[in-house]
Amino acid sequence: MRVAFVNPQGNFDPNNSYLASHPDFGGQLVYVREVARALGRMGHHADILTRRVTDPEWPEFSGEDDAYPGDENVRILRVPCGPDRFLPKEELWPYLGEWAEGVAALYREEGRWPDLWTGHYADGGLCAALLEGPSGRPFTFTGHSLGAWKLDPLMEDEGGLPAADARYNFGARIGAERAAMARSAAIVSNSEAERREQYDHPAYRGAVEVRDDARFAVIPPGVDFDIFDPGARGPQEDETRENIRAAHERDIDPDRRDLPAVIAWSRLDPKKNHRALVEAFAGSGELRERANLLVITRGLDDPLREPGEAADEERPILEDLISTVDRADLWGGISAFGLSGQTALAALYRWGAETGGVFCLPAEHEPFGMTVVEAMAVGLPVVATQNGGPQETTDGGRVGLLVDPHDPEDIAAKLLRLLSDRETWKSYADRALERSHDLYNWRRTAEGYLQLAEEARRGERGGDPSFPIPDFARRPAPAELPRLRDWEARPGPRTG
Repeated sequence: MRVAFVNPQGNFDPNNSYLASHPDFGGQLVYVREVARALGRMGHHADILTRRVTDPEWPEFSGEDDAYPGDENVRILRVPCGPDRFLPKEELWPYLGEWAEGVAALYREEGRWPDLWTGHYADGGLCAALLEGPSGRPFTFTGHSLGAWKLDPLMEDEGGLPAADARYNFGARIGAERAAMARSAAIVSNSEAERREQYDHPAYRGAVEVRDDARFAVIPPGVDFDIFDPGARGPQEDETRENIRAAHERDIDPDRRDLPAVIAWSRLDPKKNHRALVEAFAGSGELRERANLLVITRGLDDPLREPGEAADEERPILEDLISTVDRADLWGGISAFGLSGQTALAALYRWGAETGGVFCLPAEHEPFGMTVVEAMAVGLPVVATQNGGPQETTDGGRVGLLVDPHDPEDIAAKLLRLLSDRETWKSYADRALERSHDLYNWRRTAEGYLQLAEEARRGERGGDPSFPIPDFARRPAPAELPRLRDWEARPGPRTG
């Protein structure tokens, strides 16, 4: 079988250039790469379709095709559209019709269509919908992150809807998502929680019904066990451990440096709820006696003492944390410092597991929680929010403890349950390790897509081919993009 991954805005190359270091090159590219490689190793063929860029500042993406060493069944195929230069994803919309025509021409020249198109992110979903017609082949849609949920908080900023829409082209993005949802053979979500909550936003009403089981397939992503494994040792292992040691010497009192750590790693966002975790330490003397708190950030070396170096949207979060640390006099038992990259994060988790620590994600709501699964994969026990995906990843709390993110006392109690009893700690670590390796591997993810392809071939899966595709994608030349109106951008229901 040949599966084509449709990703016009996600640039791929064998060296994974800029991966996770550019706003357009995030987790969805890792997802596509790993599912494609898993399919190839299973004996199938996978094509990763992306945009060709002829730009001296982006030389990695100028070739017509490329490949990953050792993955002979996987091709990276680059198709040009619009101007030669690199374009951020917000500026690609007017050229997607041209790009899809180029992809179709490529396969016509080869004399064979893929058996399945799988569109990723809004632009990939739209292009997959455009390719379904001429090819007669079905497509799936994996949204990864949905525009309406990105838009909601921006509507509260200065300028509201018009400013957010003008900057990020939400009208085009949400229109593309609606078409991809409605026309796809199946919508792929990471978890049941993501399906029920993310796709129930009012902006998608009329395009998808979240209670329609035939429209969805829950296919969890996998973990890279070459990186996240108790026995792995990455290129940043020694450097990361030196960073941890240096942070301890800078921030942690000498008589506390042998204590295990509660590790918090997530972006500085109010929804990630760092404050509740700090409040758990502030309110529990026993927790403070048993563990230190490590808050891991990206790009900030000492954010609790130098919050001014943070981005504008991060600074209020840090100032709130500092206020709580001051009030409860947590200095000497808390450290915040920066790490970057998956290998550094895996090394941190291994250190945490070896020293009897715990990973904690007290987010108000988490659609899936890949960081939870990655911690589980190295044998680091987890305490995570009860709202959203961690209910599934922890098997309802069997392999990790679930907490009310709005209750610092509950967070403290669950952390202490692991930190105060070595046998309990080990039993959760062992179950988490087993579950992560059994369920969250890329081969299982690839098998999910193969099953969808077979179901679509047999007519058991299908969307609505009459649902309109946005006009701007149908036109041969760049057209004015649609703009959202207030009634199309009503905030979604609050989750968590």
